[in-house]
Parts: sequence; structure tokens; C-alpha cells
Amino acid sequence: MAKQIYTGRYTTENDEDIVVFLIGMRINRRFAVHKWLPVFTAMPPMIKELYTNKEELGFLSMENYFGFKTTVMIQYWRRAEDLLAYAKGEKHLTAWKDFNKKVGNNNAVGVYHETYNLKKGNYESLYGNMPLYGLGKAMKHIPITPERISARKRLKNGTEGQVPCPNKS
Repeated sequence: MAKQIYTGRYTTENDEDIVVFLIGMRINRRFAVHKWLPVFTAMPPMIKELYTNKEELGFLSMENYFGFKTTVMIQYWRRAEDLLAYAKGEKHLTAWKDFNKKVGNNNAVGVYHETYNLKKGNYESLYGNMPLYGLGKAMKHIPITPERISARKRLKNGTEGQVPCPNKS
């Protein structure tokens, strides 16, 4: 099914705190399929659970990227407390325990995550001729107006009153 393309320029509201969570894996030894495939297949049931219980869990949306060796999933959450509560849930704890039991410190596969708490007014977005995507899929997707024409204007709290850094030449 083709995604609807929103022609023109769009942004998102930035009047709420949000959490951006990056999580992924890296295949360090591609022929050690028995080590990395269980890590790879552990994620789909968790994603299904997140989308099925979005409101209850505080999950907003996500995007996936699959590279040659490294995957990354960008998730958007309502609050850090929601993300941390999910990490203690049955599906995640089971996957984490399985990883530690089957992989542990074996160098065949690596995992990582990063968590960013973004305060309202301190993030911005731009989508030109795009389907709903990223933060635009997670938050209210709105047309860019003259009041929001530039990144500086979309960053309500991010740039006002700051002194520019001098060039280091």
C-alpha cells in the first residue's frame, strides 16, 4: 500500500516533552547466525506489543533502518518513565535475559541503545514532500506557516537569547 505523500513543507508541534530512544544491534561475525539471529528475531514481538498498547505504554511511534552490519530503530516515547517501565516488562526482560544467556560477552553480535530526553521547545522538524515519518508520524503533523518558516523559529526555546560561538579558525 502506497503511503500518502504530503506535498509542501510540514513540521510538528514542539510543545510537549518527548523521549527519543535509539536501539539496535551490530553483526560483528556474519557467519555466527546462531548468535545474532535470536537477537534480531526478539524485537518484532516487542514492537507488536508496543503498537498494540501505545496509549497504555506511552509509546508514540518508531522507524527502522537496516544496514549491512548494523540496525537502528528510532523510537519516540511520551516520557522516560514509560520507556523505563517497559524495559522492566515481561517481553523485554525475557529477551534481555536470553541475550545474556546465549550471547553474553561473545563478540559475534553487539547491542546498543541511547536515550534522549527532549524538552518542549528544544526540538524541531521539517518534512518536505514526505509521507508521515519519524517525529511527524509520532506527533501532530502540521503545515509550515510564516511563524514557523525557519528552524530558528520552530525552536521556540532552543535559540533565543543565545550568543553565537566565534569561529575557530
